Amino acid sequence: MKFVKRLFIFLVIIIIIVISYITFNGYILYKEAIEKESISSRVSAIQNDEHFISLDNVPEYYHKAVVAVEDHRFYSHFGVDVISTGRAILTNIKSRKLVEGGSSITQQVAKNLCFTQEKTLYRKVAELFVVHDLEKFYSKDDILELYINNIYFGSGYYNIYDASKRLLR
Repeated sequence: MKFVKRLFIFLVIIIIIVISYITFNGYILYKEAIEKESISSRVSAIQNDEHFISLDNVPEYYHKAVVAVEDHRFYSHFGVDVISTGRAILTNIKSRKLVEGGSSITQQVAKNLCFTQEKTLYRKVAELFVVHDLEKFYSKDDILELYINNIYFGSGYYNIYDASKRLLR
């Protein structure tokens, strides 16, 4: 019994050390990203782009459709949809590879604002620090507005303006 208890304590300590190491490296990546350019500066660059479309100029049914498809709990969570993330983790474990993402709209904005598309655990943790900042300083509508103005729509179009112009051709 003592052996099992000691083994359990040892495993808990190892898990704590690993999580601490990953969190520390994610935080370092976050700090490096915001030292290059602040989040508010990155947001301003998007908002000041000549092709920026405010949420007021997009039909309400479009924002509802985006939220319904991308992150239906967007207005009720703190930037991370724990349920979607948990589902994605379980799916990835079952398939033994990365097949599903669980990123919220806010997480996708954070990634596109500050990081590359490289899939690493450190980047995912760093993204959480940016999510915290976004949720602290911007409204949900501001974040959704950033999303539609900075998300990849396919065929080389990275915002709603360019994607809509492509549809009109």
